[in-house]
Amino acid sequence: MRDILKEILIQKHKEVALIKNSYPNLCNQIRSREFRYEKSLRHALKNEELSVIAEIKKKSPSKGTIADIDNPVSLAQEYVSGGADAISVLTEKSFFGGSLQDMTNVSMFLKDTCPVLRKDFIVDEFQIYEAVAAGADAILLIVAVLGNRTKDFLKIAKNINIEALVEVHSKTELEIAIGSGAEIVGINNRDLNTFHVNMNTSLELVELIPKNVIRVSESGISSPNIAKKLRQAGFDAVLVGEALIRTENPSLLIREYKK
Repeated sequence: MRDILKEILIQKHKEVALIKNSYPNLCNQIRSREFRYEKSLRHALKNEELSVIAEIKKKSPSKGTIADIDNPVSLAQEYVSGGADAISVLTEKSFFGGSLQDMTNVSMFLKDTCPVLRKDFIVDEFQIYEAVAAGADAILLIVAVLGNRTKDFLKIAKNINIEALVEVHSKTELEIAIGSGAEIVGINNRDLNTFHVNMNTSLELVELIPKNVIRVSESGISSPNIAKKLRQAGFDAVLVGEALIRTENPSLLIREYKK
């Protein structure tokens, strides 16, 4: 059986090694600058209504091309007009067709409005500094990728004032995330090895997340009805990509998700 996560990580390690050699001083440059949370993802997701992280996603390893998004900024504008609380931009190139430049363009356009999440497979601390330099307000840290290094990566992120959405897929991974000090936890309903989706993953794990931690459900949230059930189960936010990209009116759909 194909192990998609393994394929992604092999390619990602190669890419990061090349990029690090091209920017040997980036980490020190970022450390020497003073940053503050201008657009906090945590604050953006603390609402009485269900919050929506709207994702810009061009393709996936399991479904191929989802949409030809020539202008990510225009799509982000539609998301914001519909009431999106944050924008997630997939920056992984080889398997998801994204780019760091897409995220930078979106971040520059949004300026002081909603926060921008860099969604990628972070395997090296260099990518955290790279995200800051590119304009991200938050990053995705995947426990299935980092394991016990999650705590170290969270510490690095905190030291340079960038927030993190910590993603888990199981009780064991959730325990690592909470033990690492995660303040925003995303439960991904998609198995990253097979890319199969099981919505019960969110429903089974949500009650194990402490009340002071922001709870996000990711993947497979294909309709407002599913989002409503997740809200009733205790989630603060949902991360939605494919459903928004495939619809003709993403602004309207976001409003439906938030009802």
